[in-house]
Amino acid sequence: TTYYVIIIEAIVLLDEFRAGRQCLDDFIEGAGKDLQNMDAVQKKFILDVVSGCVEHKKLLDVVISGFYGQNGKRLSRGDDSQFVVICYLVTFILDDLGLENFSNIVRSLDTKNIHTFFSFFFSNLTTWIKKEWSSIYDAAFVEKHWIGPLLRWRPEIDILMNKLAVKLSQENQVKKAPIKTTETQEFSLSKPKPRPLPPPEIIPQQEKYKPVPNSTYRAPKEMQIIEEIKEKNHQKAEVRCPILLLSSEKDSCRYNVYVCCFLFLLFCQANSCPIKLNKTAILRREALCDRQVEEELQRYRTRLVRGDREPLPPLPWQTERRHLEGRIVDEEAAVARQRITERNQKTAQLKKEETAQLMRSYAEKRLQEEKALRDLVQQVAEGHKNSKTAKEKLQKLKQSIVKEVSGQSQELLRQALEEAQAELSRKFEIIQEIHAIESLPHVRVKNFDDTETAGHKLLGEMSLVELKERLNLAKATQQAEQEDKRRCILEEKQKKKQQLQETLETIDLHGRALARTAAIRSGKLSTKPGTNKDSLLSASEPSALFLCFTLVAVNNTHLSSLSVCFCQRSLKEKSWEELEQSLARHIREAS
Repeated sequence: TTYYVIIIEAIVLLDEFRAGRQCLDDFIEGAGKDLQNMDAVQKKFILDVVSGCVEHKKLLDVVISGFYGQNGKRLSRGDDSQFVVICYLVTFILDDLGLENFSNIVRSLDTKNIHTFFSFFFSNLTTWIKKEWSSIYDAAFVEKHWIGPLLRWRPEIDILMNKLAVKLSQENQVKKAPIKTTETQEFSLSKPKPRPLPPPEIIPQQEKYKPVPNSTYRAPKEMQIIEEIKEKNHQKAEVRCPILLLSSEKDSCRYNVYVCCFLFLLFCQANSCPIKLNKTAILRREALCDRQVEEELQRYRTRLVRGDREPLPPLPWQTERRHLEGRIVDEEAAVARQRITERNQKTAQLKKEETAQLMRSYAEKRLQEEKALRDLVQQVAEGHKNSKTAKEKLQKLKQSIVKEVSGQSQELLRQALEEAQAELSRKFEIIQEIHAIESLPHVRVKNFDDTETAGHKLLGEMSLVELKERLNLAKATQQAEQEDKRRCILEEKQKKKQQLQETLETIDLHGRALARTAAIRSGKLSTKPGTNKDSLLSASEPSALFLCFTLVAVNNTHLSSLSVCFCQRSLKEKSWEELEQSLARHIREAS
């Protein structure tokens, strides 16, 4: 907490300082007056940190600007003074401050921001940070006084960064951000009217008091039955076993005293929480107490019957001994607490002395640095007195350097020109060779044998000639199959067409037969005598002719095939009269 307060005070003072408007000495003097309530060592440390940050502002701004340029989206600009103070502590006074105090300061600040800053600072220390610092100060001075000590402290800083990373991971695991839920808010359009007073509630009538049932004050019958069973069992046991009587009057007196003590302890206890009871509760409690007394007396009678020994009250010397032991324990605890307090006070005093010693050593070193700086300023002032001679020497040196550089540059230009000319000539020769090669005619020699295989050692490998032969055979086979399929399809079509034609002829024949039969029935068609001598049918028998054609239409297996074939021949060769004769003959055969 002390380290946190010191660092916060330094950060606040650094934020208040304005370089263009205030003088550093006046600001430090005013800040010292404001910090009069603090310890002298802490006050001096805070003022030294603020003045150091202001004096080395150029170096620190290089680091802080690069840090915010890389991580500016995740950090706040209000914390830049905090990073400036940490950068100053780790760069300039880490040797004087010590790793332990520096670790305490770091742990008192935000873990995530400090870990991010240390990772950035030490990863870029030897690269562009060193380069930028060397552009402001002498490179040897930067390497000796700042980069070297930081690299020596690098292992301890890595250990501290690992601890910060572990702490950060634990915080991330334990602390989970609560999910923010949407909170509804009322519209502030207008104030609602005050609600009217509610009508007075109707006071309910108190119900009639129900008396307590008599069963409340009586023990249940089951308990009475159980007690009777126990009594019977006890009597049976008395018959089997001898009765153990009290040996003397001493035992009986002891028993009575013990029972009285028990009853006193049982019924004379202080009521810790008095409660106002009604009549029912009081009667219930009385019944409960009676039952408890009976149970306890019965238990002690049972123990005495069994012959068990009752616990004896403690003797006075035993009570006194316990009392003394308790006092001894209390005194030992008080002595132990006093020792712990003294040890903590000594530790705190040693800590304060160590801190004061560190602050004094830091102040002495700071004075030495200021003295060395004043000596350096004095030397620089003395050097300015001889600036004219130094400028002349510097001008001569620059002229000699310019002459040497110009001579070397001319030589380098001449060599570069020669190399460029050689390269151009080489490229020109290569281009000529390429044009000559392209101008030659292309002669392609075909050394390909169609009868040889490719030599890939595959199972189905074959030469080009064999492949062509196989393709031709496959094409011929495919064409033959296609021709067979086409022929089969045409035959099927022809058969279907023939069947359809036969069906149409049969239907036509049937229709004409029906028409002729109808004409015969109506008497319009007369049979000519002598036209068909073999005809056995007459005009008076039209039903026989109709029956014949009806039998033709029905799917009788034997007559159908015969009649269809006969009808086909008769359509081509015979007339209607010959057809009638043949049908009559078939009818006779069938009958």
